[in-house]
Amino acid sequence: MPKFVIQERGRAVMSKLDAFDIRLLNLLQANALATADELAAHIPLSTSAVTRRVRRLRSAGWIAADVAVLAPKLTARRLRALVRVQVHDHAEERGIAALRGRLAAEDAVQMILDVAGADDLAVLICARDMDDYNALAERLFQTDPAVRRYETSFVKRVHKQSAAVMLKPGDTD
Repeated sequence: MPKFVIQERGRAVMSKLDAFDIRLLNLLQANALATADELAAHIPLSTSAVTRRVRRLRSAGWIAADVAVLAPKLTARRLRALVRVQVHDHAEERGIAALRGRLAAEDAVQMILDVAGADDLAVLICARDMDDYNALAERLFQTDPAVRRYETSFVKRVHKQSAAVMLKPGDTD
């Protein structure tokens, strides 16, 4: 099991992710606002033990962020686009890294993936509308010297959206 360092009373203590920690991480991925009482109802630990464990998981960096997922009534009208990007064969890594950096800094970009195959990157964009997307595409892809070609597929419907990575015992060994 992976070990992580936690601070207790000002001193470093080694700990491991155990089955309780894994269950807590899975529950918190479903609802980051769950109270210790609610979590303890699903795990055979006291509320105070749950609170201590969640605090340790956060301080050790096993929980990267707590985020709010907006309701579809706020996002359904947005234009989502999956953009597959090919870079020039001669593009240097510094140029590709700069492209990734510009994409990462853009609020409309939700995901950037290095992919294998004919394309080098896959980028998920959530724009206000087609005009907004066109302006983004021109600024992010058309004028970038590292980009050889890009192709866009527009999302018609979202059936599932999740960033959860559900863990099982043994996944962290």
